[in-house]
Amino acid sequence: MRRKGSARMRQKNIEESLTAIDLFAGGGGLTVGLKRSGFQVVSAVEIAPHAFATYKANHVEVTAYRQDIRTVDGASLTRCSPTGIVDLLAGCPPCQGFSSLTAKYRRSDPRNSLVREMGRLIKEVKPLALMMENVPGLAVKGKPLLDELLGVLADEGYTPTHGTLQVADFGIPQNRRRLVLLAGKGFRIELPKPTHSWNGANGLAQWVSIDGVLKGLPQPITLDKAKARGGPTFVKWHVVRSLSEDNMRRIKRAKPGNAWWHGIPKRLRPDCHKSKDAGFSNVYGRMQWGMVSPTITGGCTTFSKGRFGHPTQNRTISVYEAALLQTFPPDYVFDTPFMEHACDIVGNALPCDFAEVVGKCCAKAIIAFKQQLQQQRPAKNQAAIRQRIVKRKRP
Repeated sequence: MRRKGSARMRQKNIEESLTAIDLFAGGGGLTVGLKRSGFQVVSAVEIAPHAFATYKANHVEVTAYRQDIRTVDGASLTRCSPTGIVDLLAGCPPCQGFSSLTAKYRRSDPRNSLVREMGRLIKEVKPLALMMENVPGLAVKGKPLLDELLGVLADEGYTPTHGTLQVADFGIPQNRRRLVLLAGKGFRIELPKPTHSWNGANGLAQWVSIDGVLKGLPQPITLDKAKARGGPTFVKWHVVRSLSEDNMRRIKRAKPGNAWWHGIPKRLRPDCHKSKDAGFSNVYGRMQWGMVSPTITGGCTTFSKGRFGHPTQNRTISVYEAALLQTFPPDYVFDTPFMEHACDIVGNALPCDFAEVVGKCCAKAIIAFKQQLQQQRPAKNQAAIRQRIVKRKRP
């Protein structure tokens, strides 16, 4: 009985001592998921002032550094761990340079090289595991950088696994494909298995639609009205932009679920789309009941930047609604008075529920690895004792 009790106690200690570091932390979406999956996030790094303020407003217990990741040393981050060990180094490096949603393939975007900082900090922090999220384009346009990071992992003794996952396949009400890279030092971490599919086939649940997020909410207000009420944070950022007369005419003609602005008469189209049917088509559109949302971006409240029109009301979704589609908690604080920054914080985040799914995969693998090490130590100790006894008995 004592042995079983001791084993349970060791198991509990392992689970309660999981530690993580959040790099490129943004407003804290990844940290929310890591906490839910059993990690104590001990330190975080974010350079943008409004994102940093939002992170600190929601994660006051985390030692967060507002500085350029290139100036951060691994020792400072590791010192924040009460165990002296970092189980998981997690991060979502800026990905705009590799995103298919940008107007151009900005191969020379200076933020592209920040992926290298993950490799540098792996060598300095020496965590048991790594979790990195990025756009699928990192494996295509950014393949040299991905290969470089995989090379660092191999040199440091990690076993990497990576693939492109659709977040809607895990119950998130959004069409968002992400590259996920997991690696364990001396062990493998499997990617999570889908729990949902678009049509509910193969015994999986059907994709979660936007209905449960957007239906039943009160009407949002414009930014000017929010300021008159004490600021947008006092109304949980349930705030929309005022539409111009031209955009109000366009949204009235936009059909729910129609990803093509071609449905808008040419006389109402912007000048750049009047003479030709080329260019980005997934703009000036509405979402549709019963479907997932399009990818939430920093342009989530701008009608001209995506299919962000409300399914039935003549407006875009609000910042608050976009945050709910990103699965942020309803009471999450976005600590900025500026619409652009609030939208960027929401759009750049990893959906919290998806971060939790991936975080649980990491936690499960790390716990299993630690248990294996504990089981091996007693056997090695017993073998050493037996060897010493044999030596003493020899004439």
